[in-house]
Amino acid sequence: MASQGCGCCWTAGHLNLDNVRFLILAILIVLYMVCGAAVFSAIERANECRGKELWREKLLNFSLTHNLSLDVLGDFLRNYEEAKSAGIRIDDSRPRWDFTGAFYFVGTVVSTIGFGMTAPATVEGKVFLIFYGLIGCSGTILFFNLFLERLITVITYVMRLFQETQIRKRELLPADKLRTSGISEQENTGPWKPSVYYVMLILCVASLIISCCASAMYTPVEGWTYFDSFYFCFVAFSTIGFGDLVSSQNAQYSSQELYRFGNFVFILLGVCCIYSLFNVISILIKQFINWMVWEIEFYFFRCQRKALFFRRNAVTPSIMRNGQEISIETDGVIESETDEHRPPGETASVKDFKGSLATPQKPPSEAANGGPRKPPGTALHTGFSGGVGALGIMNNRLVETSGKR
Repeated sequence: MASQGCGCCWTAGHLNLDNVRFLILAILIVLYMVCGAAVFSAIERANECRGKELWREKLLNFSLTHNLSLDVLGDFLRNYEEAKSAGIRIDDSRPRWDFTGAFYFVGTVVSTIGFGMTAPATVEGKVFLIFYGLIGCSGTILFFNLFLERLITVITYVMRLFQETQIRKRELLPADKLRTSGISEQENTGPWKPSVYYVMLILCVASLIISCCASAMYTPVEGWTYFDSFYFCFVAFSTIGFGDLVSSQNAQYSSQELYRFGNFVFILLGVCCIYSLFNVISILIKQFINWMVWEIEFYFFRCQRKALFFRRNAVTPSIMRNGQEISIETDGVIESETDEHRPPGETASVKDFKGSLATPQKPPSEAANGGPRKPPGTALHTGFSGGVGALGIMNNRLVETSGKR
């Protein structure tokens, strides 16, 4: 019986829970990528095969019509691909490396969009891009974090004013008496924080409005469908930047300067909102991982109790202390004995682990503010050590709602 329980006697105290969360997140990302690859392969593979077949037919017909061999025609097309990488295209387009084209390029670099339609071809340009992008991307990420912090501050201020207005209407109290009641004072000076769900809803609405307005501008100017324009907005604002659709590439536009300014403003606002939205969603993903860790801890706790039950019944059903026989069906005696004779290097006892689960979790706001790390054997359910960067901003300024059993 004792050997059956030993295989399960693996408490969460033997692991750093931040490492457990990191491992779970890595596994989930890999599974998410596998599922995404399967879906995209099923959707796009047939269209790719049809396109290749049509291209082979057109190439063969062209070679027969103009009496050209496929090898000569292939060499010509490869030369065109090389010229296209230098910015030469069949359709009339603006110069890629004049000042406005270069400014558009550096905007895609520092924002990490990287459409790929323009790239340095010289060795000097590639070397300069390495150092330029290193500083530029770092500064832009800092700008996005500061934007996120101020955005949450504004949302918090507006929501707090709305809440105070509702309290004032409900209690029919003037502002000075509301302050003396303690509610408004605590919210003004205390760590009042909006719910992560409210912030996510606001960012979703803001991102949707910006994308719809930008799509309404791109559709008539670029000649795209509205759906393609909306698709471009997501690809650009999320900094994915495939490069299949790129704005502001024609040589001439009606109201050209106004359009390019509007394009710059929409991309800037869109990237900031989508970046903030991604970080809010990352908080929800973190809460889901914390719930999974809690379930794993609970499973190991039950498994260890079962193993301890088997060990008691099979080895020492009772002990003698001070001349009296004491049953070890109660946890107190056996766990004190375990604590007294715990070998060096053992991380935590069953008592420590049970105590950590029996202790109520601290409030989400306190968890978001962070706190001292707990000793090994104490359950941590509140996140990845407070987080850094954008995640740290979200932890400090939003209320997380973790699921509890």
